[in-house]
This record gives sequence, structure tokens and C-alpha cells, in this order.
Amino acid sequence: MTYLIVFLGAGIGGAARHGVNLAVGRFGWTAFPLATLLINVSGSFVMGLVAEYFAQKAHLPQHWRLFLATGILGGFTTFSAFSLEAVLLYERGRLSLAALYVAASTVLSIAALFGALALVRALVRG
Repeated sequence: MTYLIVFLGAGIGGAARHGVNLAVGRFGWTAFPLATLLINVSGSFVMGLVAEYFAQKAHLPQHWRLFLATGILGGFTTFSAFSLEAVLLYERGRLSLAALYVAASTVLSIAALFGALALVRALVRG
């Protein structure tokens, strides 16, 4: 049942992401990834709202947290989960781990993308 809840939320989040991409594209803003920036910032803001609300209202059903945070926000942007995890490390006093997590996530993700581009280009060129 939890997989269905996450699945449904992720579909809504993915559709919302697509909608933001289309809306920003209609304004002709293509030189800068404005849609992705808006998605990441707004998704992180909403993740903060959801996380703190569930922290304050511990009696709420976890199915709603799964639907909202893992499902909708996960489909909208995984950057919101990254932001929450970095802030939680920071708030727990794990400053060096938070910095390591942010740096490693950024550098390794970009390096992985470069590596995948190089791999596919090498395979396609034969």
C-alpha cells in the first residue's frame, strides 16, 4: 500500500514539474535553467513546511508524509530531500558531515553526469 501512495504522489509531482517547465518555457527563458531553479527552491521550501508540520504533529498518519514528501515532492524535485537531509545534519550539530554531504552530492553528481555523457558518447561513436 505504501508503494501505491508514493507512486500516486510522484505522478502528481512529476506532472507539476512538467507544468513549471512548460510555463517558464512559454516566457522564452531558456538561456538559464530558471525552471529547475524555481522547482528546487520551491520544492525545498515546501519540504520544510511538510517536515516541520509532521515533526510538530507527530500523531498524523505517516501515509500523508509518504504521499506529500516522498511522493509529490520526490516527483517534483529530489533536491528537496537533499536540502532536508543537509539541514537535518546541520541542526543536529554535524556541521562537517553536512558540508561533506553537500560537497560530495554536488561534485559526485556532476562528475557522474560527465562520466555518463562520456560513456554514451564513446559507445555511440563505436
